Amino acid sequence: MKKVILSAIAVSTLVMADGVEIKSKAPVIEFSGTHYLGFVNKSSEAKDGTTTDTNYFEGRRNYLQAKAFFKENPKDYIRVTMDTTSEKDAKHGTETSQSKTGYQDVILKYAYLYLDDVLPSTGVELGQAHRPWIDYEEHGGWNYRSISKVFVEDDNGAHLTNSADVGVNFKTKTPYFSSELGLFNGEGYHGTPTGTDGENKLSAEWRLTGHILGTGKDKAKSDKQYANISYFGQKNEDKSGKGDLNWHGVHAVYNQPEFLLSAQYIETQKAIVDVAGEGYSVNAEARIAPKLALIGRYDNYKMADATQAQNDKTRTIAGVTYDYNKNVKFIANYQGEEFELGGSSKASTVKSSDAMMLTAEVKW
Repeated sequence: MKKVILSAIAVSTLVMADGVEIKSKAPVIEFSGTHYLGFVNKSSEAKDGTTTDTNYFEGRRNYLQAKAFFKENPKDYIRVTMDTTSEKDAKHGTETSQSKTGYQDVILKYAYLYLDDVLPSTGVELGQAHRPWIDYEEHGGWNYRSISKVFVEDDNGAHLTNSADVGVNFKTKTPYFSSELGLFNGEGYHGTPTGTDGENKLSAEWRLTGHILGTGKDKAKSDKQYANISYFGQKNEDKSGKGDLNWHGVHAVYNQPEFLLSAQYIETQKAIVDVAGEGYSVNAEARIAPKLALIGRYDNYKMADATQAQNDKTRTIAGVTYDYNKNVKFIANYQGEEFELGGSSKASTVKSSDAMMLTAEVKW
């Protein structure tokens, strides 16, 4: 990702054309952005046989990020990431993240202090930080967040956690082993931290990864060979006042320049009824030409309580990607979903859907 870097020896000063000055006490500031822009053609069928056809453009996500690095240790920094979104709610097809006036909501995604080497080979994020699993999978397991969240987060997958929360996350990196061990409020960046007794209970979360071929110290890249096996999970006491949420999973990924293969299994041990269950996900990527790739993914999550409105959820994704340049990737894909309906389902409950998606993924 190309970044705009503003730097000075002591106090950074940028004088813009209109005379406005931007000042910082940090010697280096990095600005970057990520944008998911798309179009969706979708057909859904409800329990009563009613079909609904929709077409819509989406500004799915728009991340704007700033990092300020410190003079004393250039690996220490503070990061702030803002986000706007108008993603459709997967279950109801409504833009739940958009305000009633039609404007996109602006939210704080990340705001944390990172200190490097506070322990041997270990740095720490403090604030509204990464949770241990999702960022790891999105950068080396499932590389297409622009068209779908990862299995553990997606509404029509396991839907057990999300990517950020207020807390602390210790991140260890060595050639053959890496880990993230975190303690968080547990409700995520858009939840309210309150238990049934009015007191917040914390969430312990983890990722332990063995890097069979090395190197756990570097970011995963598609043109490199790597093979990783991970154990990850969460023990969250009294989440949002609804009860405990304890789950764990295993994940394996193999990558070489020509292709990627990945698979995972997740199960809850003790969880609130609307998410308790078990399931698996597999995905693959075949890089058939220098700028062209084929992608596929299959998810299955079975609810422990068969009376849930949608108690057995499957999803199929198949598509093609094209790297337009270093900043822009285009994706065309099919996404199909099927649900086994339980006793609490209504006539309007969706039992299947088919969608064609066009996406521009932009990074700078």
